[in-house]
Amino acid sequence: MTQHVDIAIVGAGFGGLGAAIRLSKAGFGDLLVFDDGDDVGGTWRDNTYPGCACDVPSHLYSFSFASNPDWSNTFSGQAEIWAYLRGCVERFGLRERIRTGHRVTDAAWDGTRWVITTSRGEYTARVLVAAAGPLSDPAIPDIPGIGDFEGTVFHSARWRHDHDLSGKRVAVIGTGASAIQFVPRIQPEVAKLSLFQRTPAWIMPRLTRRISRVERLIYRHVPGAQRLARLGIYSVRDAMGVGFLHPRVNRLASRLSLRTLRRQVRDPQLRDKITPRYAMGCKRVLISNDYWPTLTKPNVDVVTSGIARITASGLITADGMEHPADTIILGTGFHVTDSPIMRHIRGADGRALSEAWTPSMYAYRGTTVPGFPNLFFLLGPNTGLGHTSVVLMIESQLNLVVKALKHMRARGLTAIEPTPAAQRDWSATIAKKMRGTVWETGCSSWYLDATGRNTTIWPGFATSFRWRTRHFRAADYVAPSAVKEHADAL
Repeated sequence: MTQHVDIAIVGAGFGGLGAAIRLSKAGFGDLLVFDDGDDVGGTWRDNTYPGCACDVPSHLYSFSFASNPDWSNTFSGQAEIWAYLRGCVERFGLRERIRTGHRVTDAAWDGTRWVITTSRGEYTARVLVAAAGPLSDPAIPDIPGIGDFEGTVFHSARWRHDHDLSGKRVAVIGTGASAIQFVPRIQPEVAKLSLFQRTPAWIMPRLTRRISRVERLIYRHVPGAQRLARLGIYSVRDAMGVGFLHPRVNRLASRLSLRTLRRQVRDPQLRDKITPRYAMGCKRVLISNDYWPTLTKPNVDVVTSGIARITASGLITADGMEHPADTIILGTGFHVTDSPIMRHIRGADGRALSEAWTPSMYAYRGTTVPGFPNLFFLLGPNTGLGHTSVVLMIESQLNLVVKALKHMRARGLTAIEPTPAAQRDWSATIAKKMRGTVWETGCSSWYLDATGRNTTIWPGFATSFRWRTRHFRAADYVAPSAVKEHADAL
């Protein structure tokens, strides 16, 4: 039997849980959160690889309306962040509103509402909040012969804890944010580690430390202390965005990174292999204290020749070299600009969001899309940040969502969507702000879509995005005609 709910939220990570909390507090409590996992947490539930941790300070990588005085470290690990999200569920009484094990396979606008098909039944909803997140679907490289490998293959986001790496010959494909965390952890136990690098990363020191018991007591018992600490971190981290908007500013940080590299890697040949030769920030800047030193260990080999094919017993690179392996670990990132959820959401004309977003993604203020009534997309196009916490962006978007729903309720509107003109103006604003930034310096990264356009990162400060989402501009939205006709008939 089809069940109806006012608001359906897809995803139970930071975005989905944040939406459920904020909407409930704003008087929109008739909602359900759907997630295909067996618990809440999203990225922080799924990524359990050794060393998994956040590269944003703990006080900032949490909701402003749900502070946690008990963070143990300035940069929290996966288990602690996951526990924080589960704690938010209990703290705000969300448990009965969450439907785990419900994979959303289709969400279609039928002219009056969203019809949502899940792996455990059908639902209808007036409003759909898409909060699956950009880092939820692992990207598996299409390498010839990968299916012929007779050893064990897994993605870092689906870590095989039942697979013992001790004494194994391990091939790691990818040198991004996940690999630089798990490579130092597995290196001591494996017999041989072959690291296949396509492009070296810019790496900055990880300024991490344990938060003392005294600090935690202050945060718990002194009103405003943790909020003040968060404000200080926010100000510093947001100011770091200057280097992304004006690449020359990042030259100082680049010199610091290279000085660290020279100190940690004495071998000139190895150092040359892992030295980045593009503007810092064009790709994701990583933080680590132990990744480069790990590459100097005698059982580690950094391979820069491209992978031609995989055989039953290893990998063959473009230079003809064979690299035997017992295990292949894919540190190859996620579907960001082509997330599978896009194929499952169909708008007023029946087109999937993936079709509407071909060749490039776009969304008004990164949140709403013409032709998709009552759809609110969290961490949508151009809402990512290269220098600070995306939780800040989620909260800015939620401010907009709440104001939109209040506007609809006050005026008796059944549905709204942004006008094409508003979308065009917003896209033009994004394009203008993108000019001269580090993302237009010519390097290739997962920030860019197939056309070479940056559809992922917000070309500005978190503060500027918050400023642009502070008001709901009614003139930029319209009630779809089909919905108007339905309302008139009623």
